[in-house]
Amino acid sequence: MAEQYESIIRLENLSKIYDGKKVLDHVGLDIKRGEFVTLLGPSGCGKTTTLRLIAGFIRADEGRILLEGKDIAGVPPHQRPFNTVFQRYALFPHLDVYDNIAFGLKLKKIPEAEIDKRVRRVLKMVAMTDYEDRDVESLSGGQQQRVAIARALVGEPKVLLLDEPLAALDRKMREDMQLEIKEMHQKLGITFIYVTHDQEEALTLSDTVVVMRDGKIQQIGSPRDIYNEPVNSFVADFIGDSNILNGTMIRDKRVAFIGHEFDCVDIGFGENVPVDVVIRPEDIYIKKDTTGEQFTGTVTSCIFKGIHYNMLVQTDEGYELEIQDYNAFEPGTVVGMHIHAGDIQVMKKDRVCNNFEGELLSPTSVRFLDAEWEIPETQIPVGTKISVQVAFNKVNLQDNPVDGTVEGEIYFMLYKGDRYHITVRTKNDEYIYVDTNDIWDKGDQLGVKIAPRNIKITPIKDYKDDD
Repeated sequence: MAEQYESIIRLENLSKIYDGKKVLDHVGLDIKRGEFVTLLGPSGCGKTTTLRLIAGFIRADEGRILLEGKDIAGVPPHQRPFNTVFQRYALFPHLDVYDNIAFGLKLKKIPEAEIDKRVRRVLKMVAMTDYEDRDVESLSGGQQQRVAIARALVGEPKVLLLDEPLAALDRKMREDMQLEIKEMHQKLGITFIYVTHDQEEALTLSDTVVVMRDGKIQQIGSPRDIYNEPVNSFVADFIGDSNILNGTMIRDKRVAFIGHEFDCVDIGFGENVPVDVVIRPEDIYIKKDTTGEQFTGTVTSCIFKGIHYNMLVQTDEGYELEIQDYNAFEPGTVVGMHIHAGDIQVMKKDRVCNNFEGELLSPTSVRFLDAEWEIPETQIPVGTKISVQVAFNKVNLQDNPVDGTVEGEIYFMLYKGDRYHITVRTKNDEYIYVDTNDIWDKGDQLGVKIAPRNIKITPIKDYKDDD
């Protein structure tokens, strides 16, 4: 049975706005005493803003932060029982290792004997006992990080906040420090709140992972739950390698994708419902003997990754799958494949088409996405508030931004086995979703066009969301 933690920090509906943009959007989170919680997500998702709010470096525009049930909004950072370890270690170059660690305790006028006791204890904890007299600028990056952690721990905080503390280290040193941080947490028993964009780091260190995107929490769970049971395609794609495919839930425990039907363990989706299906590359079993297998295909790529081979296989139905196996199957090999029911993860689709709110400007034009679009002539009264629906594969992307009705950039891309599902962010921070076979790169600037015949409109009062 998992250990039960007592709550220490609760975030209630936290929001933060910068330059008119909401970078944190009503975030709620309960953090248990002694827990190692990691805030994980891409750049700009709000994870560091959340940490800075907890630390007290910035103030929330909405919501509360409760420490052991008490609102700490008016408590300045230096009076909160937290310490922070930053990506840039912020060590004092004119002080040696010992004095860097002791600096905060001296400011608090703690007796010298107590300072010496604490400093030597944390030096031992971070394996730096022989370095107290060393100039910090003579230390390696990993050693400097140990000093920064020791300085944060010496004040005996209730909560240790770590803001991407290993980002500046090389891969081997980062992996070594991950193990040391995990061991420190187990020895200390205090609460760690850790910020990173590194999925492997989050899965290695954490009791609980909080996946964030665009200022909102996408999923909270153990590393195992986050990896094996992602709640949406963003989480599935962000956490580890995945095959994310369009599917149809035929009925309970039966799903169709890549042109075949499979048994699964999922229930409660309904019948003949569009879904997303996630299959991890290591969960597709591959053999040279195609007899009796669920489906077949041809290997197109095989790369050795050190502990396994990473292969791409084109199925006979035209879908590309990523497969990981300890055996190599050379390009051109015809193979049989099967997937066990328990390894198929079915997820509700975030959306089945583009949905926008708009206004009818004339019988042949409508306004949405802050632009005017032509439509087939309609009998709906001018001025009516309408819902606009556009299928993903009916949106045309233009290389030259000025050739589109609206301009935008590639914000997120998801390969679905036979096509790319792309998120385009407009200049007004609205989103358009596109299915395409064209290859784009994140950040590409483009124009968006939609043919009039592909724009479906419905008065809002009559509109029923098909999702």
